[in-house]
Amino acid sequence: MARYQPQGGRGPQPRGMLPARRQLPPPEPPVRQRALTAMVLGVLSLIALMLGLGNLRRGIFVAVLALLFAAGAIWLGATASKKARRSGTARPRWAAGGVVLGSIGLVFSALWLLVLAVFWPQLNAYYTCMNGANTVTAQQACHKQFTDSVGSEISLLQNGRLRFFMIRARRRRPTG
Repeated sequence: MARYQPQGGRGPQPRGMLPARRQLPPPEPPVRQRALTAMVLGVLSLIALMLGLGNLRRGIFVAVLALLFAAGAIWLGATASKKARRSGTARPRWAAGGVVLGSIGLVFSALWLLVLAVFWPQLNAYYTCMNGANTVTAQQACHKQFTDSVGSEISLLQNGRLRFFMIRARRRRPTG
């Protein structure tokens, strides 16, 4: 008994195999360059984050630069994929990688900037203390001072947030 074969088909496919997809033409050179630039910017954002964590003051500028690199990588990768789809060509090779690495760089640089904004006094005091510490005992004292001050800052933030939510809950409660 013969199997049904659709018009223009290649015969029966083995079980579990999908039919071969139509091969798309390669993307144009400007789209490939855009995708490659997205990948390079994504990698640069991650490298910048790794290099900028050593020095506190330089870390701010490096984190902002990494944030900009990451945003550029996401935008370039997404637009390269969109241009390839609109022109009916294959997606450029590095577009998805640029978007993924840019997203990772964006998240980590935004988190690092948030940490710097919240814990700036503690980090500044810690780096100043560590620069003046010449012995292991002095470095341990700096570390203990830092962890104590960060712990108290975290508890203040949590208490402040809880107080804020309790005040909002009291305002919503009808008085009668």
